[in-house]
Amino acid sequence: MLGQRLTAVAGSSDVFLGGIIAYDNGVKEAHLDVPHDTIATHGAVSTETASAMAAGVRRRLGASLGISITGIAGPGGGTPEKPVGTVCVAIDGDGVTTAKSLRLIGDREEVRQRSAQSALNLVRCALQPV
Repeated sequence: MLGQRLTAVAGSSDVFLGGIIAYDNGVKEAHLDVPHDTIATHGAVSTETASAMAAGVRRRLGASLGISITGIAGPGGGTPEKPVGTVCVAIDGDGVTTAKSLRLIGDREEVRQRSAQSALNLVRCALQPV
């Protein structure tokens, strides 16, 4: 959904290199260089994993900025510690990472939309001149 939002804008090919959908933990490890210990210790849905994912996609694609989203959109998969709607977003720009953990409300589609919007807002805040 994030890739769709970015590429829906005319001229996005001037700045958007691509993306990696790393749904499975093995893909996160193999293609985004997320350390196995990070996932084992903090979980796939954590600011630590989101940070590693953002750094990994930035490095793998040779981009100046990497963005990641990892979460539990539902309807199942939640736990008392990480209920449905728990989402972590991160951006990495040349080794400087910002990550946030969110609790989003709504059904699966709403959580997915709010996740993408939250990631885009994180980018906006990072790129906005002070």
